[in-house]
Amino acid sequence: MPAPPVQNSHSADPMKAPDWSEDQAREIASAFDPLHLSPEFYENPYPTYRALLTHSPVHLCPDGAYFLSRHADLLQAYRDTASFSSDKKKEFFPKYGDSPLFEHHTTSLVFNDPPLHTRVRKLIVGALTPRAITSMEPGLVRLVDDLLDKMADRDQVDLIDDYASAIPVEIIGNLLDVPHEERAPLRDWSLAVLGALEAVLTPEQEMRGNKAVTEMVDYLKGLVARRRKNPGDPSVDVLTRLIEGEDGDRLSEMELLQNCIFLLNAGHETTTNLIGNGLYTLLEWPEEMARLKADPGLIGPAIEEMLRFESSNQLGNRITTTDVEIGGMKMDPDTRIWLCIGAANRDPEQFPDPARFDISRKPNRHLAFGGGPHTCAGLSLARLEGRIAISRFLAKFPDYRLDGAPVRGGRARFRGFLSIPARVC
Repeated sequence: MPAPPVQNSHSADPMKAPDWSEDQAREIASAFDPLHLSPEFYENPYPTYRALLTHSPVHLCPDGAYFLSRHADLLQAYRDTASFSSDKKKEFFPKYGDSPLFEHHTTSLVFNDPPLHTRVRKLIVGALTPRAITSMEPGLVRLVDDLLDKMADRDQVDLIDDYASAIPVEIIGNLLDVPHEERAPLRDWSLAVLGALEAVLTPEQEMRGNKAVTEMVDYLKGLVARRRKNPGDPSVDVLTRLIEGEDGDRLSEMELLQNCIFLLNAGHETTTNLIGNGLYTLLEWPEEMARLKADPGLIGPAIEEMLRFESSNQLGNRITTTDVEIGGMKMDPDTRIWLCIGAANRDPEQFPDPARFDISRKPNRHLAFGGGPHTCAGLSLARLEGRIAISRFLAKFPDYRLDGAPVRGGRARFRGFLSIPARVC
């Protein structure tokens, strides 16, 4: 596949890819293969997404899978859970074999259909009520302010290590009531497990992912045993709620452990990316940064635009269970489907001038949290973390700036940074 040009600023429209002729864009779309991506794609996938949206929105991949990029087509797949299954057993066994990664990813909430999905989601959502999330705000503000005070005393900081990644680790740790002194491995475990979800798995990713799942299961067995002896308040302690179940319906031990892993990972990685991507994007769009600083009340729609513009989760997958038609294309049962959230959130049919970062964009029906029954259960918590983290950072450090080259995460499914060196004073 021809490599797209790297574009690092909004001054060169990354959706339009001005260096490509229509014939080149058509060729790139025609040759696109999510199993063979160039380094330039990982840096900036949006020119390729634009080519796909224009020339091949329901794209037949070389391996027979379909890659969907239109907003309307993703919504159809999200809503029709009977025809587009989230169960990954058929897809993941050839990839992982009989391994800890296979057991985890085929037992967790996100990669399952009812009844397991319904049972687990009900228990989690019951602990993330609006009242419960509102009650978390004072503690979140204290956490953020403490991190900001520590950063103020340093010449150089890293917006990921020193800030963005530290916030969700504490919040998710609090939800499961993980002792503070036991939280240190959580970020590395999360990166290893989610890194193994990439379409093409290296031996190192596979080894690290299996090791992380094994270590997390071992740790959680002890944590669960302690919580059984000393239960918490199930209205705020998600682990106690998962252990106790509801209406006599309890999870098996393996379902419990694997969904605790899912919670620790999902709540961490995506929120880290939201905060890091948001702070970086504001630097790339100084006029929008100035608008937000002049009117802090715009933080709500600004977070929604950050979620759309640089979606933390860029890709999802489904498998068809019956004959279906989507985007005018007929598909057989057992057809594998790629759902490209990153492209759908730049679909010009849904978002006028989609390559523009506009903190007051309205309407903004982005798909950063998915859709249908699989809409992210923690979306309200993620929004709260994003609003508090970014608004208070701007108030404390209005003149922050880069102090070195940011390092991208190097993954297609999750888009974020491993490092953003900066100066805040």
